[in-house]
Amino acid sequence: MHKRLCFTLSFLFIAARLLGAPITLLSPDKRLSVSVNLQGRISYAVSVSGTPVLQDSYVQLNLAGQHLGERPQLRKKSIKAVNTTSQPVVPLANSTISNAYNLLTLDFKNDFSVEFRAYNDGVAYRFVTNKKDSVEVSSEDVHLHFASPVETSYLETGSFKTAYEILYKRQPLEAVNRDKMSVLPMLFATPKYKALFSEADLYDYPGLFVKAVDGQTVTATFPKAPLKFGPDGDRSVKIVTEAPYLVKTAGKRTFPWRFLVITERDAQLAANQMVYKLSTPNQLKDTQWIKPGQVTWEWWHNAYVYGVDFKSGYNQDTYKYYIDFASKSGIPYILMDEGWAKTTLNPFEPNPTINLQELIAYAKTKNVKILLWFTWLAIENNPTVYETLEKWGIAGMKIDFMDRSDQWMVNYYTRVAKRAAEHHLLVDFHGAFKPAGLEVAYPNVLSYEGVIGMEQNIGGGLATPKNNLYLPFLRNAVGPMDYTPGAMRSAHPKDYRGNWVNTMSIGTRGHQLAMYIVFTSGLQMLADNPFNYLREPETTSFITAVPVTWDETRVLEAAVGDYIVTARRKGTTWYLGGMTAEKAHELTLPTDFLTKGARYQLTLIKDGVNADVQAMDFKRVVQPMQPGQPITLTMVPDGGFAARIELMP
Repeated sequence: MHKRLCFTLSFLFIAARLLGAPITLLSPDKRLSVSVNLQGRISYAVSVSGTPVLQDSYVQLNLAGQHLGERPQLRKKSIKAVNTTSQPVVPLANSTISNAYNLLTLDFKNDFSVEFRAYNDGVAYRFVTNKKDSVEVSSEDVHLHFASPVETSYLETGSFKTAYEILYKRQPLEAVNRDKMSVLPMLFATPKYKALFSEADLYDYPGLFVKAVDGQTVTATFPKAPLKFGPDGDRSVKIVTEAPYLVKTAGKRTFPWRFLVITERDAQLAANQMVYKLSTPNQLKDTQWIKPGQVTWEWWHNAYVYGVDFKSGYNQDTYKYYIDFASKSGIPYILMDEGWAKTTLNPFEPNPTINLQELIAYAKTKNVKILLWFTWLAIENNPTVYETLEKWGIAGMKIDFMDRSDQWMVNYYTRVAKRAAEHHLLVDFHGAFKPAGLEVAYPNVLSYEGVIGMEQNIGGGLATPKNNLYLPFLRNAVGPMDYTPGAMRSAHPKDYRGNWVNTMSIGTRGHQLAMYIVFTSGLQMLADNPFNYLREPETTSFITAVPVTWDETRVLEAAVGDYIVTARRKGTTWYLGGMTAEKAHELTLPTDFLTKGARYQLTLIKDGVNADVQAMDFKRVVQPMQPGQPITLTMVPDGGFAARIELMP
């Protein structure tokens, strides 16, 4: 009896230690701490340098008949350090990425685990299940509770069906509408730190939306799995019946990562590469054919070219004109957007004004390739389109109007990426949810839209400098972004007039040029009319010399919603881009990143002396410079600059 009692007490003591004592995971630099508590549920807290950021946050994955995380029974825990490097196929920021973190793995009874990663700049976690049969996920608890009231920058939506083209709001979390949701990514500001929340490695699972609970707390909500569809025009379908669950999926799998980039420095938000670090690596054996690059785009100005001897429009002569311009300017692609096809339903039949095969052949003689626009529905309803486009010699597809992120649609993205890669086709998703790792596993996915970009300045005037200055810290901070820059007509907000013939942007010329350096996209558009580029060769030659992939990125100065200055290196040449919103900024930028002892030439396009009144005013400066020599300039409200620093022979 005495021995049995001792054994029981020993067992209870061990169990209490396993369940009662928090498990601590530190970042490699030991500044960030994750404390995991298993009493009653899986909860965790995060602090940085001793300052609490999250407290009493918890996670739970609810299956049919099981709540993974409720009264958890820990079987095993392990902690290990990981430090690897890799080279992205499409290096949008850095050609080599270090992935250093400490990993905590908690294995529980009922065949599931939870993994936590602690990085120097953030934390991530995910569920892993090891069940024999398929499972139905009825819901998932993603509960973030901040240690103090927070301010948030976010995109508000009232529906799971959204094109994600939404203006940013910034206000205390307490003031956020409880009846609506935010799409990811979402940014929270504590008194000392900022925390960027998003997800990565999203496969066979719906995208996460966020709902505010109170001034310190948010929780997750998800679209249900669609079961039955009905017609809804030429580019979408209606969900007629939804399942009572989020997803039916394999029982043996990893689930998406939920992560927070946590930093005192706004610049680090824009420079982070957390999605890449958390995502499934490249799955393609052959990637030599994947060629990122710049693209001409006719849709923004409705293919109205002028200064020519033919009637412009979506026709043969106009597209040859774009091909000639691209060839002359060293631009590898032209995009034929909505208007090239006879209908949006048939991806095989051009409109009668176009001989597509002749255009493809003509472009080939000019060393230019063609991308074609499609609705997602046309691709889904015509599964042989991939083989046909490859046979024709088309380089890639812009696929539009998905506007959903339920399980079915997330799987559609994956199917498209795989099938397109099999036929050497590049992909640009529009009407798209944020990047969440697919572009890492399938690097032929070069860009995503789902953003208030220049398209919204045809009539709406929504792509303002104020909204632009959230993008590097939120949307573009989680992956490539097809903003479609390149406007050659510029106006301040009070002078802006929307139209589809003489289209214009909001912000100065310097602001617009800076986008090619600050914003990243594997397919970077030149949105304006070729005539406008041809009549200003100094500006155009600068734009067309900017790479779309980079060896190194440094964000020199930044404040969310206010301004940013980014430096990027390609080979031995550095490019600097700066953008500001509603306030002017006087800058003295260091150049200590240049090689000591070398001689450089600076080409600078900055806001002109009258740019505060006339947004078109800019000044171009070309001069020699020495490493360490500072660059001094002023960005006016809605302003910016772009610079190239190259070695002198």
